Amino acid sequence: MSEIASFLSETRRVSPPFFLRRNALIQDYEADYRFALTNPEGFWAEIAEKLLWEKKWDKVLDFQPPKHNWFVGGKTNITLNALDRHIVSYRRNKVALLAVSETGKETLVTYDRLLRRVCQTANALRSIGVGKGDRVLICLPNTPEAVYAMLACARIGAIHVFAQTALGVQSLRHRVHDTEAKVVICADVTYRHGKRIPLKGIVDDAIANAESVEKIIVLCRDQPRLALDSEREIDFHEFIDGQPQWINPELVDANHPLFILYTSGTSGAPKGVVHVHGGYMVGTYYMAQAMYDLKEYDIFFNTEDIGRILGHTFITYGPLLNGATVMMREGAIDHPNIQAFWKLIERHGVNILFSSPLTLQTLMKHGAEVIKKFDLSTLRLITSSGGYLDADVHEWVQKHVMEKRGCVLDSWWQTEIAAPVLGDFLAADVKLGKVGKPMPGVVLDIVSLEEGKTVPPNTSGLLVLRQPLPHLMHTIWNNEERYAKYWKHVPGCFNTGDMAFYDEEGYYCVIGRIDDVVKVSGQRLALTEIEKVLQTHQAIEEVAVIGLPDKELGEKIKAFVVLKAGHKPTDAMRSILRDYLRRELHANATISEIEFRTTPLPRTQGGAIAHSLLKAEALRS
Repeated sequence: MSEIASFLSETRRVSPPFFLRRNALIQDYEADYRFALTNPEGFWAEIAEKLLWEKKWDKVLDFQPPKHNWFVGGKTNITLNALDRHIVSYRRNKVALLAVSETGKETLVTYDRLLRRVCQTANALRSIGVGKGDRVLICLPNTPEAVYAMLACARIGAIHVFAQTALGVQSLRHRVHDTEAKVVICADVTYRHGKRIPLKGIVDDAIANAESVEKIIVLCRDQPRLALDSEREIDFHEFIDGQPQWINPELVDANHPLFILYTSGTSGAPKGVVHVHGGYMVGTYYMAQAMYDLKEYDIFFNTEDIGRILGHTFITYGPLLNGATVMMREGAIDHPNIQAFWKLIERHGVNILFSSPLTLQTLMKHGAEVIKKFDLSTLRLITSSGGYLDADVHEWVQKHVMEKRGCVLDSWWQTEIAAPVLGDFLAADVKLGKVGKPMPGVVLDIVSLEEGKTVPPNTSGLLVLRQPLPHLMHTIWNNEERYAKYWKHVPGCFNTGDMAFYDEEGYYCVIGRIDDVVKVSGQRLALTEIEKVLQTHQAIEEVAVIGLPDKELGEKIKAFVVLKAGHKPTDAMRSILRDYLRRELHANATISEIEFRTTPLPRTQGGAIAHSLLKAEALRS
């Protein structure tokens, strides 16, 4: 129990205001949870009935581990429910999307306008041969065009593969080659902290030998305008602006792939998580309401990257499925200053702020005095996902931002489970340092690592799903064997890969990964992948990377490096290695500490580097 002692000692709790409880979409959590537990298929069918289907399903769930197929025989298209059903209602001229640049430029797009732009983009893709099942890689910042591209792919049954703009060459190259992407949609630049960050060069390097890529569609934003290769490169707006503003949605099987999103795994190579039209649609539609109390009249501000699952589900799909207005912003939240961020919330009357622990820490660092200058009375909820929410940060945001009028809610999910699994509810007290209770429809267990047997309360173990969810990943792209491993530790149960415990009241706390994956600033990074990239640097003889706990980042990375002859262990070399890793892997792949060694790294009897020994040394120091 020693590893969870600090979590158990936390006793602070917050009671959501009465008026929020009274108006919450979930009034009786216990009743909803019991119904879903006793009749899971009936529970999910009831939710699915609220959405449009060209053909209703023959069977709600076909579960033969490791495969699970939801709404079998049903035909739909997620854009029918995210777009079409709204434009035949009073929501037609309502703002669907509000995009804000780092400089403050705002773009408002109504549901009607959004459907037209999506159809134009879809027609453009069709005109160059993109069809059902083809993969389209998207590398765009938080701009309206990113949403157009994603929904356009969905509209014609193509599969979008989003690559974050922070990815390096090797990471991007793997996604292109693994999916055999037919088309790449990218921007020439993005902006962060007022700086111009080139993207096109990284994309060019990544696709240099990619035979599958036929066309590159470039969102040209920089001045002077980027010169394009006339043979296979196309300007985004020149390409779509003249296209017809309507295209019929491709009606696909409920289990047809919607998107592939890559996440780090223990083998080093990123794994392509596949989510499908039907199940993902139903799960995200419901969880937006159940977890975040999202109502159609809400303005939902998501500060996160559209290229992560946090952005896929709660920028592009969840809010639109519920007919709400979603707001997103490119760049750093505190540029040009933190006042601009709070002014944005005040001016647009934001109701729900969706964020990450790291973003909330940033707000905390800027202090409480600046907040007093703004009217935040419309803000009723702040929600956190993407990492452990420290109790002190939680309490500060509750006290200084929400005061007594609203509430801060934590939640937990992952790329593999594309919508909340655990979370705080307005119908119950919020316990700081915990991540709430299982959502209705979610059946969890915590089992021992050795035997896979259920452990008692206040005992850490492996967090598993006892039943599949509609928004649980369908498979791993091109790797069924790797997907099947998720179900092997406890037969018939899905292994989340996270350690957790729950207390006597049923509140959960997710401690961290059990594998070699670390989460730095909310970004999952595989240590083996980092080692693999660093090993390609010409100065490195051998390298080992470990993850260590960190109060601000959640986890941090330390590297032990032995240099080749002729290279000196200097601070300049540390900077070179850090820059190399960020360019080749990911902008967030920051090594907090590099320790140079002049002797070979310790090894096990089998000849592998003894990571556990190095980690023990680091923890002692």
